[in-house]
Amino acid sequence: MAIRIHGLRNQFGSQVVHQELELDVRRGEIIGIVGGSGSGKSVLMRTILGLRRPQAGSIEVLGVDVLDGSEQARRMLEQRTGVLFQDGALFSSLTVAENVAVPLKEHHPELEVSLREELVRLKIALSGLPGSAGTKYPSELSGGMRKRAGLARALALDPQLLFLDEPTAGLDPIGAAAFDTLLATLQKALGLTVFLITHDLDTLYAICDRVAVLAEKRLLAIGPIQEVQEYDHPWVQEYFHGPRARAAVAARDRSAARPKR
Repeated sequence: MAIRIHGLRNQFGSQVVHQELELDVRRGEIIGIVGGSGSGKSVLMRTILGLRRPQAGSIEVLGVDVLDGSEQARRMLEQRTGVLFQDGALFSSLTVAENVAVPLKEHHPELEVSLREELVRLKIALSGLPGSAGTKYPSELSGGMRKRAGLARALALDPQLLFLDEPTAGLDPIGAAAFDTLLATLQKALGLTVFLITHDLDTLYAICDRVAVLAEKRLLAIGPIQEVQEYDHPWVQEYFHGPRARAAVAARDRSAARPKR
């Protein structure tokens, strides 16, 4: 397993976000994490990454104890994980190339400048950006290009595990579909395990191997989307079978039925 979570409890004051949460993420899969507002999707991701300490439970990522492992083990884990936050979290005062270089400078300061620059160019190309994007600042990029720049930085250290928080939020349907295709291609080519928080039904249907539903402070259901969408729970039924869901499924079916050129 890439991730093992047992008995997780996250709490802010008197508000309990997660209670006895259990989750296993398989190596090499794309798992989509869904849930209503306040269900703690981003809190869960930050806890797995070690950015906050839970009130109870255990978390193992790529064989490393996130909560009680040694500092050296957790430092090594940082180099095996990449993260794309919802807003991209790019440094506005740095160019795209300089942003992508940040993890390389932090974890591999011994790299020669020429080699680091070549690696940065490679990651920018992998993200689907033109080479000219490297000299641009985040403010000069479209929303979709900023997402790809953030992805390039997340891939800088050749991670085994990739975390993405709402990567298609704010993108138009064409841009979102292109990002999904890119992510699926990279996952297969690089053998990534992908932990994907999303509300985008098209993304869930297009690229996720399994879907996990957070509700009622726990993991309510997990499995292939065809199984999860039939789970007998009001939120699950509304999410997967409500008006927006029916529109997404209809659009997908029309696309599948369209003759190939």
